[in-house]
Amino acid sequence: MTDGMIAARTRTYFLRMTLLAVSLTCGVARAQAAQALATPAAASTSQTAAQAGGIDAAEQRKISETVAASGAPSVSVAVVEQGKLTYAKAFGKAALDPARAADVNTRYAVGSISKQFTVAAILLAVEQGKLSLDDKVSKYFPDMTRASEITVRQLLSHTSGYEDYAPQDYMIPEWTKPTTPEEILDKWAKKPLDFDPGTKWQYSNTNYVLAGKIFEKATGEQLVPFLQKNVFDPLEMTTAGDCSVKKTPEDAVAYTRYGLGPARPALREGPGWYFAAGELCMAPADLAKWDIAFLQKKILSAKSYEEFQREVPLVDGDYTHYALGLELGQLDNIPALYHGGEVSGFLAYSFMYPTRGVAVIVCSNQDGTDLITPLEREIARWVMEPEKRDTSAATGTAPRAELDQVQGIVEGLQAGKINRALFTSNANFYFTDAALADFKDSLAPLGKLKSVTRTFAGLRGGMKARGYKAEFETKTVSLSVYMTDDGLYEQFLVVEDF
Repeated sequence: MTDGMIAARTRTYFLRMTLLAVSLTCGVARAQAAQALATPAAASTSQTAAQAGGIDAAEQRKISETVAASGAPSVSVAVVEQGKLTYAKAFGKAALDPARAADVNTRYAVGSISKQFTVAAILLAVEQGKLSLDDKVSKYFPDMTRASEITVRQLLSHTSGYEDYAPQDYMIPEWTKPTTPEEILDKWAKKPLDFDPGTKWQYSNTNYVLAGKIFEKATGEQLVPFLQKNVFDPLEMTTAGDCSVKKTPEDAVAYTRYGLGPARPALREGPGWYFAAGELCMAPADLAKWDIAFLQKKILSAKSYEEFQREVPLVDGDYTHYALGLELGQLDNIPALYHGGEVSGFLAYSFMYPTRGVAVIVCSNQDGTDLITPLEREIARWVMEPEKRDTSAATGTAPRAELDQVQGIVEGLQAGKINRALFTSNANFYFTDAALADFKDSLAPLGKLKSVTRTFAGLRGGMKARGYKAEFETKTVSLSVYMTDDGLYEQFLVVEDF
């Protein structure tokens, strides 16, 4: 990984494509408490949670203005400094119709950040002698593909070769129906591997569904109740729970957007789709309690925390920049442990900077907008080194024919049209008449499309993953694309950058 650049791997692989550059060093907490803002985008603040921290009134105002400008219903922020929650505030609306303000206790789905808690449960079971990270999958589920060759550690580090069952960053018809972990594994963990175990890294939610079932089989306990007893209750994470079974009227409502259009209610996944891979909800301030415990090495043993954050290399020694449920990166030579999460209608980021004792958490109840990435970056700057403002962008090259086709699709979206023969059935489901109308209404005013450049090329879910920048006369937006082996577009998302 290039110095100062972080690639965020989440269920939304687009966030993995967006390379971050954050110039940060040791920060000093502001002396004055941040004042609550009386702006439309700012919600009520808990006076006990929102303390001085590294965010002052002017910076808080900028967050509020950014959220308002983005059109996202809400963003909720938590900051940890030297083992304490120093700032927590929600900006905007937890729900739009009827309108309901978000506050620091509002719960958000945290998606793949849930993977850290699955790892914690497994490491606690290891401490109890009930399983080993080096156990083979075959010990528990011998009927899975090449189960005798794949270890629990490879599942948790995404080096197993099992194909991802959920690579799309939008809802597909299958996800609207209830399922079970067993059904997911029967369909996806019995397919041929994408690669030989340990030879490549590729993000896969299938790994964590299987890891969660291995935990339950080895311990005889259900995953979420075990976490409640051994992690959530000891850390007083009162809002933490399973999104699919524990919903409250106070939770944030899920929204999405098409192109640069307005917030629209998002379809939600049916029960059972994420299990150990991404099923948890909580308020950012409660997620901060987990980060504090991690930085202070509570809950688990010192040896377990070493395993937790140790990079798992490939068999040839190449780096993966991934440990167990955690990304490994650096921000101007400052080590960072982090992970993002996305489920339909929600985005979340949790960054920990162990050598600085700092954590920054940002959650939003709208997907389709790359808002939380720059917000986390800027908040981290304020807290740790406000005088620096370096940024970088990923670069890439692409054949002219590839760029011409992508440009043609974007120009078609400006007119509210697509050539459906270029897209898979899932993608055609996404491009409804209403969605195409939003694309037209939001993209047409941007003027002529001047250029398309590729910013990322990789693999995800057995498909080619691509990131692009589309420069219009008045604005530049990002494109998140997946393409199948037969040349069809499984995903083609237009994402506004802030």
